[in-house]
Amino acid sequence: MSFPRYPEYKDSGVEWLGEVPAHWAIPKLKHVANIRNGRDYKEVETEDDNGYPVIGSGGQFSRATGYLYSGESVLLGRKGTIDRPLYINGSFWTVDTMFYTELAAGIDGRFLFYYATTFPFGLYSTNTALPSMAQEDLANLNIAVPKVQEQRQIAAFLGHETGKIDALIEEQRRLIELLKEKRQAVISHAVTKGLDPNVPMKDSGVEWLGEVPVHWELWKVSHAFRGIGSGTTPPSNQTQWYEEGTVPWVTTSELRESSIVDTKKRITERALSEFSSLQMHPPGSLVIAMYGATIGRLGFLNVAATTNQACCVLSRPEAVEPAFAFYWFLAFKDVVIRLYASGGGQPNINQETIAALRVAAPSRQEQQSIAQFLHQNLAGIDALIEEAQSAISLFQERRSALISSAVTGKIDVRGWQAGVESDEPELAMVAEEPAGYSAQGGAA
Repeated sequence: MSFPRYPEYKDSGVEWLGEVPAHWAIPKLKHVANIRNGRDYKEVETEDDNGYPVIGSGGQFSRATGYLYSGESVLLGRKGTIDRPLYINGSFWTVDTMFYTELAAGIDGRFLFYYATTFPFGLYSTNTALPSMAQEDLANLNIAVPKVQEQRQIAAFLGHETGKIDALIEEQRRLIELLKEKRQAVISHAVTKGLDPNVPMKDSGVEWLGEVPVHWELWKVSHAFRGIGSGTTPPSNQTQWYEEGTVPWVTTSELRESSIVDTKKRITERALSEFSSLQMHPPGSLVIAMYGATIGRLGFLNVAATTNQACCVLSRPEAVEPAFAFYWFLAFKDVVIRLYASGGGQPNINQETIAALRVAAPSRQEQQSIAQFLHQNLAGIDALIEEAQSAISLFQERRSALISSAVTGKIDVRGWQAGVESDEPELAMVAEEPAGYSAQGGAA
């Protein structure tokens, strides 16, 4: 698909806009929309599903008995997620992390929404752990806008074309989910049934393990590995534990279901000698995350290293190959977390729980064969997942570029008509409204 440029352009005088069509105006945002602050919602919060949506910078998260504004509006993040504007046409409440706008006459809300997705938020946001946008910076942002009829044409074009792109993205996401399900099924079958489809089976004695081949033995993790350990975090406010450190020190943030070839994190030899809970683990050790948001993550040490207290490390295998154990934990980590984790919003498991788990396994030679089989077969699935993820990235880039080109006048879509610009068949799913919220105020 290709579109012409406008016949004549002018310098906008705004670096991030560049040239714009000659007949477009270049007002400040405050001249096309009044930017209003959100308010605390506690007094109006309700559990009634028919209540008005309460929206923060991360999107809708509650309902309210009343509303701050009713009508077409573009919502802009004030704090937190500041670079994802939302569109709404209905009654709503915004909290203090979200601005809402009252649109001036002659401004199409859908056009302004698409425009807002291109704002250079990075030039204005505060450089903190929680990014923020000042109302004054937003209000004084220059934009370029045509007459309202042309705005509506651009918005209709983008609704149609981004809808087609979104449909393609969703197809790739569904494919990724199916591939992940297949991946998990292949792993689970291999580590519980083996590679021989005709082998006789027996009850493992563990309800969530089910049946396993008759010749497999059941091992406690504490018996299968001679080394089960963890580590600690030396006080971060004392430089003698870290400054010019040479000892590799692994935390759960580095666990990505792959080998840890090295780690940028280091502690000193002094820390290793003075903290008894710090111990060196040999290459080939299996590392399992036990706490919080990273719980269940896995990795192998390719270097001798110590770890923090959130890692459980299995080393010096006695009966179970680390590679087989790695796939076994991949297959059952969700079950283990569900059955044995403690804690509220941040579940935890501990070394004792992991040590007491029972793993059904064949001879170490057969374990090696199973691990090799999985390594080879999963590589193909992983390649397809990566290919689909790359496709999503390309579609998202195309989507962003299309929006930017249309709302800043780099392409002229005044002559566009749905279904006329291409001989290609229409996709089944076509979005008529931009992402955000529907006319009823619910999630679109």
